[in-house]
Amino acid sequence: MTNIDFGAIKTRQQKVWSSGSYGAVAALIHPMAEYLVDAADLAPGSRILDVATGTGNAALAAARCGARVTGIDYVPALLERGRARAAAEGLAVDFAEGDAEALPYEDDAFDTVLSVVGVMFAPDQETAAAELVRVCRPGGTIGLASWTPDGFIGELFKTVGRHVPPPAGLRPPPLWGDEERLQELFGPAVTWLRVTRRDFVFRFATPEALVDYFRTHYGPTLKAFEAVADSPAEKQLYADLVDLAARHSTGDAYCRIPSSYLEAVGTTA
Repeated sequence: MTNIDFGAIKTRQQKVWSSGSYGAVAALIHPMAEYLVDAADLAPGSRILDVATGTGNAALAAARCGARVTGIDYVPALLERGRARAAAEGLAVDFAEGDAEALPYEDDAFDTVLSVVGVMFAPDQETAAAELVRVCRPGGTIGLASWTPDGFIGELFKTVGRHVPPPAGLRPPPLWGDEERLQELFGPAVTWLRVTRRDFVFRFATPEALVDYFRTHYGPTLKAFEAVADSPAEKQLYADLVDLAARHSTGDAYCRIPSSYLEAVGTTA
């Protein structure tokens, strides 16, 4: 792990998340943020940090509860989208540019720290977990929603990885959705009070429509297709993803895919 160039990986990730239209994907999965904010039981006026906020799903949900909210991300384009969303709703959210592995805040600065399928993509998982704890006050709340390794999105990343391998030695992001790994990352620093496996359901007309959507809007999938463009691997990647979607679909009239994620809410020591 010590030989991994995390800086180079993050530079590449910034380009990935700036591509496509993550705002469209964020709008699709926004219920995950609403559920997490409910589970975290926020108090009006409390200090909330949404790490890897993207376009602000959790930040906006927390602000609607009357909390004082900061959303941080390292992709400026996503932050601009978040600011526009907050302005449209008349919500006061401080959107700031920053790295989840080096949060620009003092120790114990927040009452609650949240992340919805965001911090899980930090390449140095141990450092990111330590940062969440550092900026959360003792007795505060950590709330996470992370795709699981064995769910549809976890399998999607594995499928893409067979065609476009990730950097050697890098731990897969969906490990944040594994309860045992969560315990390893946070150790005694967090006592997990509620750990719940949930499903987010994707709905598309056909498996092909789902793959086309991810290929167009979701940066990691878009960049994977770009990497194999104009080669036999491009058609094979498309076929493999369509097959994955078809196998996970539980719908008869349309493509209905439950994708599991782990919702975890805990208290800091």
